[in-house]
Amino acid sequence: MIQNNQLLTRAVEQVLPSKESLEKLMSQRPIKVYLGIDPTGSLLTLGHSIVLRKLQAFANAGHEAILLIGNGTVMIGDPTGKDTTRPELTVAQIEANFKDWQVQASKILDFKKIKIVRNYDWLSKLTYADMIKLLAKTTVQQLLERDMFQERLKANRPIHGHEIIYPLIQGFDSVELEVDLELGGTDQTFNMMMGRNLLKAYKNREKWVLTTPIINGTDGRKMSKSFNNFVALTDEPNDMYGKLMSITDEQIIPYFELLTDVPMAEIEAMKAEISGGENPMTFKKKLALEITKMYHSADQAQAAQENFEATVQSGQAVKELQVSQSKLSVLDLAKLAQPQESNSQLRRVIEQGGVQLDGEKLTDPYQEIKIRSGSQLKVGKRNLFKIKIKK
Repeated sequence: MIQNNQLLTRAVEQVLPSKESLEKLMSQRPIKVYLGIDPTGSLLTLGHSIVLRKLQAFANAGHEAILLIGNGTVMIGDPTGKDTTRPELTVAQIEANFKDWQVQASKILDFKKIKIVRNYDWLSKLTYADMIKLLAKTTVQQLLERDMFQERLKANRPIHGHEIIYPLIQGFDSVELEVDLELGGTDQTFNMMMGRNLLKAYKNREKWVLTTPIINGTDGRKMSKSFNNFVALTDEPNDMYGKLMSITDEQIIPYFELLTDVPMAEIEAMKAEISGGENPMTFKKKLALEITKMYHSADQAQAAQENFEATVQSGQAVKELQVSQSKLSVLDLAKLAQPQESNSQLRRVIEQGGVQLDGEKLTDPYQEIKIRSGSQLKVGKRNLFKIKIKK
């Protein structure tokens, strides 16, 4: 993960009110830092990984790291980046969404080092008097300054009352937790600064805000599921590697800096080599291998690279292999793919690591494995198959 001396510089857009004052505090004691997420059931992408990696980096550096589950605020729905009102979610839907979110996020977050809290625990206890006091801390004009509200006003689209007060409700989390620092993407700056203002107003405490950059997707536009230009944390190795190989050359260095643990000195050296005329493909392949390895295994990443080289770069076609059973031994599967080879020869290929299923080496000829449609089988160096279960 990110080195301690890069906590406030690498993959950081802004530190408000100032980086120097936060550095001074961090030199005196461990700080309390939190990241709030609304569990809406979204697929996590490399874009989301930037702020998750930052939270884990603070935890690794010995600071108190908190992941706040917005099961209270998500009932309102953050209007950030939305031009319409979000549908309401039930408590059961929110909890189910978080379980799915947590499985994905565990590829980055070590939940043994990170405390999980839920803001419904305190937001549900706010009284009528509490809400009036909270609403008195700002003006309607200030709340309506948000870009998305201005756009809706111009387009004559509705803005509901619960959306206007969302920043106040989210900001109250800072008051309850008495944090030193909040993390979030640049699109959350307004909400996070509201929390800073409220903590100062309620308890006369300082709070800093650290924003992380918004990364572009494979086509150079902002990474978004609506653009279908994203790389998901749960993508299969071949898909992840292939998507990363499709990014624009301009994204190679930012991806290295924001999404990997490669030392900045190495990244700067690569940047200089690209500027000096070195083929960007060399570094793009290194990037794709590095990121695929982070979310899978080194063997699976290497297999994905070999698959890309064999199928995309060399133009070699992937053959379809029809299989009628859902369970087979490794030897039987290899025999289906290479019926012309003897069993003894196939056993040698298997034992030497020459058979891979979805990037995983299968070295026991008699191991029984589950077969599913869409899996990729590799037998030897050049024989690639896509499995289809016959029904």
